[in-house]
Amino acid sequence: MCIRRRLALLSLVGLLVLPSQAARAQDVPGDPLAGLPDLDAWVERTLETFEVPGVAVAIVKDGEIVLARGYGVRRLGEPTPVDEHTRFGIASNTKAFTATALGLLVEDGKLEWDGRVIDYLPWFRMWDPWVTREITVRDLLVHRSGLGLGQGDLLYWPESDITRREIVEAVRHLEPVTSFRSAYAYDNILYHVAALVIEEVSGLTWEEFVHSGIIEPLGMGDTRVTRASTLEEGNVATPHARIEGVVRPVVPLAATATNAAGGINSTAADMAKWLIVQLDSGRVVGADRLFAESTTRQLWNPVTPLSIRRVPEGMEPLQAQFAGYALGFGIRDHRGHKMVTHTGGLPGYVSRVTMIPDLKLGIAVLTNQEMGAAYESITARILDHYLEAEPRDWISAFNDLNARRDSLVAARDEAAAAERDRTSLPSLPLEGYAGTYRDAWYGDVEIMREAGGLAIQFSRTESLLGDLEHWQFDTFYVRWRDRELRADAFITFELATDGSVAGARMRAASPSVDFSYDFHDLDLRRNP
Repeated sequence: MCIRRRLALLSLVGLLVLPSQAARAQDVPGDPLAGLPDLDAWVERTLETFEVPGVAVAIVKDGEIVLARGYGVRRLGEPTPVDEHTRFGIASNTKAFTATALGLLVEDGKLEWDGRVIDYLPWFRMWDPWVTREITVRDLLVHRSGLGLGQGDLLYWPESDITRREIVEAVRHLEPVTSFRSAYAYDNILYHVAALVIEEVSGLTWEEFVHSGIIEPLGMGDTRVTRASTLEEGNVATPHARIEGVVRPVVPLAATATNAAGGINSTAADMAKWLIVQLDSGRVVGADRLFAESTTRQLWNPVTPLSIRRVPEGMEPLQAQFAGYALGFGIRDHRGHKMVTHTGGLPGYVSRVTMIPDLKLGIAVLTNQEMGAAYESITARILDHYLEAEPRDWISAFNDLNARRDSLVAARDEAAAAERDRTSLPSLPLEGYAGTYRDAWYGDVEIMREAGGLAIQFSRTESLLGDLEHWQFDTFYVRWRDRELRADAFITFELATDGSVAGARMRAASPSVDFSYDFHDLDLRRNP
């Protein structure tokens, strides 16, 4: 999933000392850290402070690989180290690959950036017929369609049985929250539309086209273009997350229908190759150009402006003066330089890619724990070095920021609990709430009467099975049985004039819940 920002990624409860292991790249001659001798120690301290089992770091400068290195371990409790060939889920950093793939097709004359989507997918529909007619290929990539933050993600997050075509067909049921092209709101779902455009005009699946058109020409031999590759044996980092206070391995999100928005798994060595070709306007060392300089200009040209917020106390050097979203990349300034960047977040993986084009500097940090402060601390240290800025203790700064944000979330959760009316009772016997509820976009949700009370099951998402605990009045707290979800919710039932249940609405129970659990976009109507 800012580009994907979640309070959950910045959570911190305690410290866990990890093994001090750095698996050094074998293909970088000499001393790759000349001038930055403390980086190994810095990364190791980052792992300890933020309880991250493993991280892979790539640095490129002036068309050369400065560093491709692994630190820590692939899985907690096991000694196998991360190295430069260890695969991590790069999540939404995949979006730049999708945008680049479209750029290749534009260069081949098979589509236009400002071509209408319905000219390539005549069956495609948005909520508003006018938007259906006007939305372009460029619009699919820049988060200004009118959809809300993460709207539509619940169809496939957590993993469901849905296909890519079904995801795209369901877009017509998503009512926008703003007018077309008027506001920024990060989404994933329109990147799946982009994948079908690629398939329609190329005759290849998104996976086939990205692999043959980008991964193979760049020699990214360790990279895989599908989330399911996370389940492969071999040199793969296990995803981890903090579950009820303890960092532990978690089940990876392996759904393949959504690869175009976040499915690539890659390594430090391979991401270095990706950074070099992006920074060198499509030129590939020892081979033909992958794409033209004009495509780079398109990929890095801001389309959707982003509002500038004051950074938290202690983060002042990170204050931006401008920011925007381009085609699969975020654009902003950093210490007087243009920065091209993106982050990514999946269950158990978070990452950041950063480029300073005028210095031909690129940085990729891949981690196997949901802790954005880790990749931020490492990236900031490297940027300070190359921009000749006074070094700062970014680890302590982000650690303090985590503590403040955790305190804020806890205060909000406590306030919600304090406002609860524990003396209130449901309007109906529990049996009165049981039944099948349908949302036009998602499908069926079942409320079941069980011996212990009520339970809920989402028809397309096996893991969305939970127990309903009465909260107040006709609102119940949904506690998911799979505690890895970290997405408990409220469901409020709506009564008809005859006293029966007409429908229900849902929302996340805490601000710490990932925005891709867009329960609030459901409009559940009870079936007769």
